[in-house]
Parts: sequence; structure tokens; C-alpha cells
Amino acid sequence: MAYSKRVQFLKRRLRVRNKLRAVNEGRMRLSVHRSNKNLHVQLIDDVNGHTVAAASTLEKDLGVVGKNSVEAAQKIGAAIAERAKKAGVEEAYFDRGGFLYHGRVKAVADAAREAGLKI
Repeated sequence: MAYSKRVQFLKRRLRVRNKLRAVNEGRMRLSVHRSNKNLHVQLIDDVNGHTVAAASTLEKDLGVVGKNSVEAAQKIGAAIAERAKKAGVEEAYFDRGGFLYHGRVKAVADAAREAGLKI
């Protein structure tokens, strides 16, 4: 039986998140959501159920030109790492959700690592 693309995405998202929860070690989760137009990144404390920091291409002060580009993803990754450091978070685990680890999703992770967030 062939699953639809949406069902495949949801199954992949749950599989990734469950594996990450198994090796959590009390770290926060850096969650990425990629839509056709924008990119959203959140640093989530799963123990308390709170969002500690967030960054998005919808924010005007980040100066993102092409909202749907790798360059925009790099700016978002650097911004979330900076906001995480302000919140006192040094390391997190990367939750790509159901998205494949390439393109914009990979650019966010690489930029966050370069900015000093340990993923």
C-alpha cells in the first residue's frame, strides 16, 4: 500500500522526534519548520513545554532578502544561535521534523554551529 506524501511526512516526523527523545539527555530541541514561502526555527524546552527562543524569515529586523533561499536560512541559523546564547543555552539537539537534511534545513544547522551553538 502506497502512502500519500503527507502521510509519509508525518511518519518521518514522528520517527525523527521519537529517536531524538530517546537520546535527549535534558537538552533543548532546535525545531525547524520549512514552508513554501518562509522558514521558522524554535528552541524548545520539552521538559517545561516552553519556547525559549525563535527566529523566522517573517521578522523584518533580520534583513532577509530572499525568504525562500539558503542565504535566508543561514541568517536565521545565526540569529537563533545568538538568541540561544542570550538565553543561556549552549547546546541543543537538531529536530529536522519530517524534512530531509539538505538545502535550507542543512543551512540552518550549519549556520547555528558556526555561530557557536553545539548541535
